[in-house]
Amino acid sequence: MPQNEYIEEAIKKHGRRFDHDERKRKREAREGHKLSKIAQSLTGFKAKLYNKKRHAEKIQMKKTIKMHDERDNKQKTGQEPVADGAVPAYLLDRENQTRAKVLSNMIKQKRKEKAGKWDVPIPKVKGMDEAEVFRVVKSGKRKSKEWKRMITKATFVGEGFTRKPPKYERFIRPMALRYKKAHVTHPELGATFCLPILSVKKNPSSPMYTQLGVITKGTVVEVNVSELGLVTQSGKVVWGKYAQVTNNPENDGCINAVLLV
Repeated sequence: MPQNEYIEEAIKKHGRRFDHDERKRKREAREGHKLSKIAQSLTGFKAKLYNKKRHAEKIQMKKTIKMHDERDNKQKTGQEPVADGAVPAYLLDRENQTRAKVLSNMIKQKRKEKAGKWDVPIPKVKGMDEAEVFRVVKSGKRKSKEWKRMITKATFVGEGFTRKPPKYERFIRPMALRYKKAHVTHPELGATFCLPILSVKKNPSSPMYTQLGVITKGTVVEVNVSELGLVTQSGKVVWGKYAQVTNNPENDGCINAVLLV
């Protein structure tokens, strides 16, 4: 762990104070008043910029709320009461219906993606320490500088990746540990396919590993499933789907994953 992360280190060792959650809740409750005070005190160009930013945030919030709103879905019931006598013409097309709140699959999927939670084959994995993932590389004329790091785990870098000049490269990703394809097993079909990796969605050990494209056991990756011929309800071909890595790629020399369906 870097020297400047002493707060995180203290939290890991000793935990948080007992009233942390309560203080956090109160701080969040005060946030609205604080923003209101700032908005009222700002003038001139700063006020314009601030109001523009707030306006964009409000629009985004309204869109999100609207997208997640449940819609009414009418469902026909099997048993219909027999009407006594003749039914007027304007009532003929009406049927006995029950109203149910239904969320479409697409909205459910978007919610899952936003929360970053899926029903995964491996729900809990052992955390990777930085000392395990990175190896210190000494640089400089007399090898006295130690700011470079060599990644010792499997990585994914993308199609158009270009290395920085060695003088400025902080994180070195070795060519031998870069992977482009994964052996993905479809749990329902019971078949395994060698599919190209599109991106690293989430590494549970650290957000920094996700950013660097480090692939360890339990990492969720996005794979190209267009050749499998999967289609959505509307008939569109599914391009990318998520899969969880189930092995240690740096030990096995390949990436094995299970598709999240």
